[in-house]
Amino acid sequence: MDISPGTLVARVEGLGKTYGSADNRIAALRDVTLGINRGEFTAIMGPSGSGKSTLMHIMAGLDSVSSGRVWLGETEITSLADDALTILRRRRVGFVFQSFNLVPTLDVEGNIVLPFELDGRRPTADERAWIDQLITSLGLAARLRHRPHELSGGQQQRVAIARALATRPDLVFADEPTGNLDSRTSREVLTLLATASREYGQSIAMVTHDPIAASYADRILFLADGAVVRDLAKSSAEEISSLMLAMERA
Repeated sequence: MDISPGTLVARVEGLGKTYGSADNRIAALRDVTLGINRGEFTAIMGPSGSGKSTLMHIMAGLDSVSSGRVWLGETEITSLADDALTILRRRRVGFVFQSFNLVPTLDVEGNIVLPFELDGRRPTADERAWIDQLITSLGLAARLRHRPHELSGGQQQRVAIARALATRPDLVFADEPTGNLDSRTSREVLTLLATASREYGQSIAMVTHDPIAASYADRILFLADGAVVRDLAKSSAEEISSLMLAMERA
């Protein structure tokens, strides 16, 4: 695996994460070294307890390390102070969650531009043009004055994707983004994420347990017992499912 900084949007080296006391210590991650390629859609898979969500949280600056180092682009975030991490996440990282995490009192447009509001500024003209392009391409133009409770689950996730892409972040983390959606809406959302990577050059890391979701990605990383055990190029849902089944049996 090439983990030279120039090719990567994020990377970890020798990453370890443990929880609990000395008498009851649990190793969530064990000496993980990997990189997320710039402009690529990467799926992170593994059975429950494999460490995939912990890995995402650490790479996004939401959790601390027990050992090892973490970079976002050229910025080492391993020891950044909380206020610096907050600014970095706001400006350079986008998030798409299973539960959408929209602000219920804001309308669609308010939710999309929320990262700018939190940063204490308004979008520039170029940023506004980009936001308008997202709104159009995601089919939200007729919904801008609706609040989240007036939208379907698929529409809410589209708003969350628009919000995640609005600042043109270095990396978007998607945590089980189709977990609360039906199969048809899931396919639409996954297609949108794949399109964002392919057409906009957006780097995306998606945690999922679903082989169908992972089949939309350009690359699939498999974790088991806190370690990376496979690194696959784009694969079919059937191939991914077979590999997952073999891992669980092992």
